[in-house]
Amino acid sequence: MHCRQESFHPVRFSIYFALFALPLCAQQVVRYEVSFPNAAHHEAEVRATFTGVHTPGLEVVMSRSSPGRYALHEFAKNVYNFRATDGAGKALEVSRPSPYQWNIAGHKGTVVVEYALFGDRADGTYDGIDATHAHLNIPATFAWAHGFEKRPIAVKFDFPDDSGWKVATQLIPNPDGTWTAPNLDWFMDSPVELGPVTMPEWSVSDAHFRLALHHAGTPEEAEAYARMCEAVVTEAEGVFGAFPKYDDGRYTFLVDYLPYVNGDGMEHRDSTIVTGTHDLKSSAQWSIGTVSHEFFHSWNVERIRPKSLEPFDFERANMSGELWFAEGFTSYYGELILKRAGLASFDDFTRQIGYAVSAVTTEPGRKVFNVVDMSRQAPFVDAATANEPVNTPNTFISYYTYGAALGLGIDLAIRAQFPGKGLDDWMRTMWRHHPDVQQPYTVDDLERTLAETTGSPEFAARVFRKHVYGKEPMDYEPLLARAGLLLQQRAVGKAWLGASKLSFSPNGVEITGPTIRDSPLFLAGLDRGDRIVQWDGKPVKSQQELDDWLTSRKPGTLAQLDVEGRAGKQQVGITLTEAQSVHVVPYERAGREVTAEMTAFRQAWLGSKAIHALPKLSRYCPECRRAYPFEESFCPYDGKALALTPSAKPAE
Repeated sequence: MHCRQESFHPVRFSIYFALFALPLCAQQVVRYEVSFPNAAHHEAEVRATFTGVHTPGLEVVMSRSSPGRYALHEFAKNVYNFRATDGAGKALEVSRPSPYQWNIAGHKGTVVVEYALFGDRADGTYDGIDATHAHLNIPATFAWAHGFEKRPIAVKFDFPDDSGWKVATQLIPNPDGTWTAPNLDWFMDSPVELGPVTMPEWSVSDAHFRLALHHAGTPEEAEAYARMCEAVVTEAEGVFGAFPKYDDGRYTFLVDYLPYVNGDGMEHRDSTIVTGTHDLKSSAQWSIGTVSHEFFHSWNVERIRPKSLEPFDFERANMSGELWFAEGFTSYYGELILKRAGLASFDDFTRQIGYAVSAVTTEPGRKVFNVVDMSRQAPFVDAATANEPVNTPNTFISYYTYGAALGLGIDLAIRAQFPGKGLDDWMRTMWRHHPDVQQPYTVDDLERTLAETTGSPEFAARVFRKHVYGKEPMDYEPLLARAGLLLQQRAVGKAWLGASKLSFSPNGVEITGPTIRDSPLFLAGLDRGDRIVQWDGKPVKSQQELDDWLTSRKPGTLAQLDVEGRAGKQQVGITLTEAQSVHVVPYERAGREVTAEMTAFRQAWLGSKAIHALPKLSRYCPECRRAYPFEESFCPYDGKALALTPSAKPAE
């Protein structure tokens, strides 16, 4: 996500950039210094200097929300030893009217704030500080002051002695060794990685890209991963026809692939964070999917921006009804770009779209909220926490998933009804009408641009009436069939219970989450807290034993369960049903003919759209020393897993 409307006007940015060419001392700059004397225990020391304070009291706050997140994250909980002095070192009076605000009085125009900061979660939202690096998300790190939001900012990073750390960020380097931002919004959207990063670079068109990679692998693996990122970047450009104008002329991937970080991805205007716990050798394929998703955001949500997120508020949850487009369509394109770039196989792609279609067509949440209202649930589900039990298995489908399925359906419907057009055309129309945050969009704007793209207001109105404002799923079966894809039940003839979560012990099987609406357990009146001690007179103590019990029974079978719960001990009869989930299967896998028309449809849909040549990518078999297409995972001769980089020169 991103920031306030006024922050990124290209002319304004040029002015700000010119200002930074002047001595910073000539301006009333908010200055930060960060040091790490206790990095081994995940602490940083932060010092902030506010000059030109014209009010009797200065209100200093920690953010509660972060660009790219939609729920509250109380960053003040990791701040302590907070103190304030004037410019001469005299202690100032500090009061705390809320958990995330400090009011400072008695100054003479200058306030210096110092505090200790704890951070031990390196991901897209929080800080990760230790002896190996400092992974800093700005809202989680820096306190700021009301009334100073438009001031320029300069930050100095003091590294531990002999650390060998480098600075990787979209912040602007300054000749005096500081890193600068024109205002608070820009600063808050500029994460920083301090560490022993390698930094492969490349250019496509007039855009420059950097991969700031902190990992434990080899230089060859880093270079191979950079080429994967280059393939994603080049293929994504083909969707829109051009790159955005990055504010400093470059885009930076901040990637931590280490066993002590937390898996995540987070977009920013001119950079993105990707974190994962495995090494590149084994998990590059997973990680590149996150890169594909987050990089697509440099258009969709960072520039093609929902009006409901402008201006972004760092002190409250930010709700939007457009996340099905901003996040969900990005999820669809994340997978589509991998397929077009040759980074994912056809089977991988169909498997992923199948998960989304299954959720939207079979899960009960669709009957509760439409896709707009699902988007508005983000403050409750986007890494948010709650102490009380919730019923989301029956009420919620992720706007990522719902939007991805909707993007797929609309793409296929456009291609079916308007030859030569597809979802790419709608995305380009959106970018033309909403090129940056100064022109954000609403749901009505989405309908208007779809009508313009297709030339059919009737088509656009029908899509929005039924599938956006309405709760009706798209008719996926005939849409997929045009591409030679079959929509079928995943587990035909397999009995199903309908529990969201189960816990196994010698005392029985406890239901630990809501049972799925209209499922066998739900219809039998069983729910969270009930423990099943006998299944047709026999105990079940593990998932395997339950799977065996279900396998021995068919849908329609009546079973007797002995249950202990809030209603005491009771015997309950349930009628097993067939599992509802579906998946997408290529016709050739189902023994059906793939026609020439289907092949042509697939090529128009899934073939490369890159404007510039894609980098040549291969995987290698360490045994037979042959190179294979990157989308393959296993050697066709010996079945060995293919490597990201060669262990020996490939055979001729």
